[in-house]
Amino acid sequence: MRLLAVEDNTYLRQEIVRLLQEDYTVDSAEDGDEALYQAEQNIYDAIILDVMLPGLDGFEVTKQIRKKGVETPIIFLTARDAVDDRVKGLNLGGDDYIVKPFQNQELKARIAAILRRSSPMSLDHILRYKGIAIDNKRKQIKVDGDLLSFTTKQYDLLEYLVQNEDQILTREQIFDRIWGFDSDTTVGIVEVYIHQLRKKLKKYAYDADIHTVRGIGYMLTDK
Repeated sequence: MRLLAVEDNTYLRQEIVRLLQEDYTVDSAEDGDEALYQAEQNIYDAIILDVMLPGLDGFEVTKQIRKKGVETPIIFLTARDAVDDRVKGLNLGGDDYIVKPFQNQELKARIAAILRRSSPMSLDHILRYKGIAIDNKRKQIKVDGDLLSFTTKQYDLLEYLVQNEDQILTREQIFDRIWGFDSDTTVGIVEVYIHQLRKKLKKYAYDADIHTVRGIGYMLTDK
């Protein structure tokens, strides 16, 4: 799973990234404009968003991405403890609110709760599609009961497809999600890895469920 952490305080941002990297892939941003650009790509499972940011503040970032139809869950971080601020953030489309300073375990618990509500993952941290079971805690994938070996990128790609079952993912979305904005490779790598996944899943006939949407991207579906 991929998270975006937005915080203008360099030390706190680095600490949040370090903390969350124990369980997730984490990107970061230090101001509202950068946060808006990254959030609009719609490649994150959750966004941890500071309210007081240079340029656009967290409320404005939330307002703009919600206008664009991006429904990624947002947890606000702020030193503000006023009820009016909390209500405003939630009314704009935020999903939770943590007041600084906060305990690390509280932040991790709230993120886990948000992800449970917004993703198809079960309480045992297993993401399923038909006979495919992706164990998010152990980073293992079983197909029809067989434990298969996947590289990190192959694992991330299959997980992303399963998370978005029956939805079209553009090549650019997949590239930004799996390889990141600052990757030195090109979007053509997506096709290579889709081919690798199909090859691994062919024995189980799941390769046919990874559909190419010509000129756009890919979709995992049995329809």
